[in-house]
Amino acid sequence: MSDLLSNLILGAGVAFSWSALFYCFAGVSLGMVVGVLPGVGPLPAIAMLLPITFYIDPTEAIIMLAGIYYGGQYGASTASILLNLPGTPPAAVTCLDGYPMAKQGRAGVALFITAIASLVGSMFGIVLVGTFAPVLARFALEFGAAEYFSLILFALIGTSAIGGDSFLRSVSMVAVGLLLGIVGQDVTSGQFRFTFDIPGIADGLSIVAVAMGIFGVSEVMASAHVERDKKPESFGFRNMLPSHSDFCRAWPSMGRGSLFGATCGILPGAGASMAVFIAYAFEKRISKTPEIFGKGAIEGVTAPESANNATAQTAFIPTLTLGVPGDAVMAVMLGALMIHGINPGPGLIEEQPQMFWGLVVSFLIGNAILVILNIPLVGIWTRLLQIPYAVLFPIILALICIGVYSINYSTFDIFLVIAFGGLGYGMKLLRFPPAPLLLGFILSPMLEENFRRALLLSRGDWMTFLVQPISGVFIGLSTALVLFAVITALRQHGPGRHPGALSETE
Repeated sequence: MSDLLSNLILGAGVAFSWSALFYCFAGVSLGMVVGVLPGVGPLPAIAMLLPITFYIDPTEAIIMLAGIYYGGQYGASTASILLNLPGTPPAAVTCLDGYPMAKQGRAGVALFITAIASLVGSMFGIVLVGTFAPVLARFALEFGAAEYFSLILFALIGTSAIGGDSFLRSVSMVAVGLLLGIVGQDVTSGQFRFTFDIPGIADGLSIVAVAMGIFGVSEVMASAHVERDKKPESFGFRNMLPSHSDFCRAWPSMGRGSLFGATCGILPGAGASMAVFIAYAFEKRISKTPEIFGKGAIEGVTAPESANNATAQTAFIPTLTLGVPGDAVMAVMLGALMIHGINPGPGLIEEQPQMFWGLVVSFLIGNAILVILNIPLVGIWTRLLQIPYAVLFPIILALICIGVYSINYSTFDIFLVIAFGGLGYGMKLLRFPPAPLLLGFILSPMLEENFRRALLLSRGDWMTFLVQPISGVFIGLSTALVLFAVITALRQHGPGRHPGALSETE
């Protein structure tokens, strides 16, 4: 404990310098803004600012880039809740209950509780980073190809619980997402799969285009001819505060979401997308009122948001202590460190203690700044809902097009997002859930890669997924989830109904 205290004092001496405070504030402020803008996200901002960091102190550069990252995680929930536009793939889960809350006139409550959930998740992640980084890094080393495959399989099956009442429809959407995820060039053989000689998808479908299409454009199409269904929003601070009942339901889900997020952040390659889907699915499974999910459940907002921000903090553990980035943003962070002559790995904490502990303390400062900035802005953000739809819809579509185009500077991606908007609208009409499709699409390449690698290492022995202890546990949990879902559906509908109809609404 004394060592931890002395390390935090060392980090505070770095993080509380005027220059470090400036770069921390600049990073989190910029991150919040790019997070709010649909389709932009923290990755383009970090990539564009990377050359600037060549001329400043390495520690301050990493503090600023990290601030953009977790600031973007905060900001992405705003567009998700107000406009049903997930600026990043993990924010798509927040749409499921955040947007219904906004339509009910509770946008202020949703944004306020999101800020609190984000803070709780971030603080939980920071404690783990500061206290258990070396231990957690060694735990992450226990995960091989078989373990990752089983973990991803478990996440995909768990996703079936979040799509709606129909287990079969959710599973089918996961399957569609997996198929979409293999479009493009095969990493192993170099062969093009399902590209139909279209150059624009040779490198695969754009994640942003898929997410913005099935969530954002489809919502515009579905709502364009519908009278605005929302209660007048009250903008007083007291009206934005969640009720006692909301807080009682939110706190446990924040804790569970933080735990899921921290775990997925520790595992290299797992990332926030997996964390938020698992956290949401778990909350719905254990809820006594699962029917309210997707209709404005407070737990459906707090669990994924706390998971998202816990992942943003703990994702630095494998990046800094193992040199293994968990996602594209962490890969850019890794490149920034190496450009400055810092080699991430097990010896980083001992070799660069000022940088590591200065970064940890800057997390505390940055998250405090974000809460101070976000809560007063809740009233301003919720006023977006007062804009007439005739004015708002063209703005939304313009932001979507700009955001999608800015990723690859490809006009083909704009046509792609329109196509997925039509697909998403058709899914709405047929009551097929979009969230499982998105998770299947995101995790498909990782699932295939680890499946191949595990079989190669085991010389084609399928039992490798069962004999490895950690992998076997996840396979067992996945099997239990499937059996539980099928048995529950059969009990609800009785033996007289065909078992394929696993939805009350079908």
